[in-house]
Amino acid sequence: MIYFTELQHLATYDARGEFLGNLVDLGIDPNQNALRVAAYRVKTPKKEMLSITREQIQSISVRALQASVEASQIKPYPTDGDLISVKKDILDQQIIDVNNRKVVRVNDVDFDIRPNERHTDLRIVAVNIGWGAAVRRLLQGIFAKHTIRTLTSLLRSKVIPWEFVNLIEADPARRIKLRISYNRLAELHPADLADILEELSRDEQKSVIESLDNETVAQAVSEIPTEMQVMLMESISTDRVADIVEEMPPDEAADILQELSPETTAEVLSKMESEEAKDIRDLLGFEEHTAGGLMTTEFIVVADTVTVEGVIAALKAFEGPMEFVHAIYLINADGTLTGAVPLARILLAEARTPLKDLSTEPLISVPPHADEKMVISSFHKYNLLSLPVVDDHGRLLGVVTADDVLELVVARK
Repeated sequence: MIYFTELQHLATYDARGEFLGNLVDLGIDPNQNALRVAAYRVKTPKKEMLSITREQIQSISVRALQASVEASQIKPYPTDGDLISVKKDILDQQIIDVNNRKVVRVNDVDFDIRPNERHTDLRIVAVNIGWGAAVRRLLQGIFAKHTIRTLTSLLRSKVIPWEFVNLIEADPARRIKLRISYNRLAELHPADLADILEELSRDEQKSVIESLDNETVAQAVSEIPTEMQVMLMESISTDRVADIVEEMPPDEAADILQELSPETTAEVLSKMESEEAKDIRDLLGFEEHTAGGLMTTEFIVVADTVTVEGVIAALKAFEGPMEFVHAIYLINADGTLTGAVPLARILLAEARTPLKDLSTEPLISVPPHADEKMVISSFHKYNLLSLPVVDDHGRLLGVVTADDVLELVVARK
């Protein structure tokens, strides 16, 4: 094992033993092999930059870098191309530690030395984010390398294997785009992904958002503060905003769009599917701190003549988030809300049992203009998991769920 901090400023010699200069950087070609160093950047005493290819490396150690060719066969280091620079593009960059669900900084890069019959390869193994790497870097040039190794071996070392690395590409002016794999990032719980987003700068947030699918982004955005939601939505195209908002529950989508400018909101709605856009427009018509502003239009409603057996089809056809469905709502022929049946009762009932026989009494509901205080009070007083919102004629408009009320309570503390 050898570290980048030990390789920096390494004396470099050609095949005749003549001093070429000092190693200043390593280049990785992700198009050829993302795990192997492709070029060694050497700075000569005349400040020129040479590029020694991997095939021209005879040996590598903490003492010196030895080329297998003479100086005349070594070319200048390219100023363009697709090489990843270890010093510029990896060292000190922010990185997503998927296992610990947080953002950290790269303190060093670990390599292993692989000699073969013709030359010696340097393979990138991991990025080092531990205290040991940070201290080793600080002590370079002050103590001998073997002394630094002895001292830092006493400190906790923490690495992330290179194949699991999620590097953040946030600067559009950068010459290259780093190899980014967000498969494992997308598998995180939305709340953990939201925590990661909160640790990043605006440009970095945008970079992560653009690398994930719409459903994953929608779930994560739902977990971050409103101000940050708005900043994120304003940093990406309205086409992408429309795609993301379509994946969100209507009430949460309406909350976000309500904070955007009227022009942006109108543009986003115009690019959405008509049915989803209509649901959000309806919710935007209610005041923010009322039951109407809190409710969602994603709920399951059936005729009050349906049996337990008949409601199964409605459950299968429901496209909203099932984790927030606590009851089935019943309406009569006029569309008036007549009852609510908890899911648990349906599971325990006989197939031919009419749903209205399972309805809870009394039926608790609120008008859309009810304020937040009344909504919270109703949940607390009646120990509710969901609360229907009805108009003046008793028609079901939407449902306030327990998670929305919990957010209100937490926000008030």
